[in-house]
Amino acid sequence: MTELDDILVSGEFAAFRESYASAVHPAGTAAVRETVRRRRRRTAVVTAAAVVLAVAIPVGANAALHRPDPPPGPAQTATPAPSKTSTSPTPPPPTPSTASATPAAPDGRITRSQLLAARLDLAAWPGYAPKTCVSDNVRLRSGPQSDSVPTLLADPRYGDLDGDGATETVALVACRYGEASAKQVLAFDRDGSGRVVTMGRVVGTHDGMDDITDFSVQDHGKIRAHVADIQPCCGTPQWSPQRQWRTYAWTGERFTQTAGPTRFGVDPRLTDLTLTAGDLVVGPPDTKGDRIATVSITVTNKGPVDVPLLGFTDLYLIGEPVGGDLDPCRQVRSDGPGTCALDGLPAGKRKTFTFTFRYDPPEVDEPPTLRVVHYDRQERWWNDLTWKDNQVELRTTG
Repeated sequence: MTELDDILVSGEFAAFRESYASAVHPAGTAAVRETVRRRRRRTAVVTAAAVVLAVAIPVGANAALHRPDPPPGPAQTATPAPSKTSTSPTPPPPTPSTASATPAAPDGRITRSQLLAARLDLAAWPGYAPKTCVSDNVRLRSGPQSDSVPTLLADPRYGDLDGDGATETVALVACRYGEASAKQVLAFDRDGSGRVVTMGRVVGTHDGMDDITDFSVQDHGKIRAHVADIQPCCGTPQWSPQRQWRTYAWTGERFTQTAGPTRFGVDPRLTDLTLTAGDLVVGPPDTKGDRIATVSITVTNKGPVDVPLLGFTDLYLIGEPVGGDLDPCRQVRSDGPGTCALDGLPAGKRKTFTFTFRYDPPEVDEPPTLRVVHYDRQERWWNDLTWKDNQVELRTTG
């Protein structure tokens, strides 16, 4: 045995003795040597394997780094298997909707100044309007009206009239004829190029009424127009017309009435008064040369409305009232001279009056007249249902 063997054996034995001496009885030198030989052989094998691996791995890696690329193979046409990585699937492209494919409706909000600056094609004016009330290629004037030309009244108003999601414009225009005016409520919009165009006529004064005084745009594109049966002008008082609110809406082709009254009936504020009279009897002159004239008249209220005050006009064309039933009369506003107001007359009633005048012979050879008028408690006068029987010519005798 060599010196190296002795050293190894001694070392192994010493380690064994240190670990197991207290628990195991020594087996002798031979047994120890055999154990050492087995451990040496196992250590040699492990060491040799480690050396081989240490040499083989760098060599293999170096060979892999310097190995030439393989020649390209044929193109792969099969779809590769999906990856196992957790990724969200790509959603399919959205189906285009009808709304996205339809161009947005143009904004039809048109200011007053823009309306006045635009060239417009209006709805036709009624036949009684003068020729200067044109409807093609019109530049609207700014009110108030002074000439017989198309004029914009008040400020426009706005709303979605056709349900397309965009705003349209509504305006009141007029054209003067004499002391009155033809009027139209018109709707305006913009075309695809932004030009102001007339959408349609909502209502006009020849559509069963004679005046349009106001309008408004409500929810859901409804248009309300305030209309009247007559237009206050030419001596007609402001309170006289019948007035109604009527509602209109767009049908897809035109505007039509959808709510409110469709016509004006008999004015419920009016009644039917009749006047009859006897002769105007003129007496002889007195010491001053004055003559007294007396007449008896009868007023009948045929109804249907009570009359708070009975007014009589043209009295001073006969003479100065000096007695009889004219004593309590009082002056009221009137469309004629010398109106005298007396107590009223209920519907269905009749009353007779005696009027006395200091007679003043007329300067012209015409018979004097007398007329009865319906007044309310505010001393406003009203037309009569049959006005022709409200006035009489007096035949003078004596």
